[in-house]
Amino acid sequence: MNDAPVVRLTGLTRSFEQGGVTIEVLRGVNLAIAPGEIVALLGPSGSGKSTMLQAVGLLEGGFSGQIEIAGIDANALPADGRTTLRREHLGFVYQFHHLLPDFNALENVVIPQLVAGRSRGEAEERAQAILDALGLGHRLEHRPSQLSGGEQQRVAVGRALANRPQLVLADEPTGNLDEQTSDKVLAQFLELVRGEGSAALVATHNERLAAKMDRIVRLHDGVLT
Repeated sequence: MNDAPVVRLTGLTRSFEQGGVTIEVLRGVNLAIAPGEIVALLGPSGSGKSTMLQAVGLLEGGFSGQIEIAGIDANALPADGRTTLRREHLGFVYQFHHLLPDFNALENVVIPQLVAGRSRGEAEERAQAILDALGLGHRLEHRPSQLSGGEQQRVAVGRALANRPQLVLADEPTGNLDEQTSDKVLAQFLELVRGEGSAALVATHNERLAAKMDRIVRLHDGVLT
């Protein structure tokens, strides 16, 4: 069994210039996440949680420090190599689901698999199994506009897990839901992630939800504790 971290951040920094003033958002962040580990990234709004997830997700530049994904030094890769690394090893869930409105629930989970090279038959079988596990087996043909907020977010969870990523990055994944729906979606998210054997880094400001995960790290004034 490979116990090497799925992700390792070393000395990660990010700053912005605003009105002639340098704002340090991340100040030498260090973090390692083991395979299968679900980590809550806790901090208030504006603390830099989303910025940190963007760094781990290789979604933008401007960072200093080292980012390793699945043992690969992302800093050493060209843009297309980072895209491949992101596609093959990472999954994403956002506060707002960002589903494709013209496609139904099944198709929204199928499409990323087709992009990754899976056959349509395999992709549809995988998508149906995931959505069944999320309690959406009866909603496969419904488009996002025909689904509730909680159902839309569960489809987004299914999409994130479709290609069996080693690491799922979730940015306030239940922040747009009421408490009862939030609890249900998070429980299904955690169950599915654990069942798939993936690791996860989940940004939240909710202490109660964070307590349901394997470990909590806190981001405060750009420093991780």
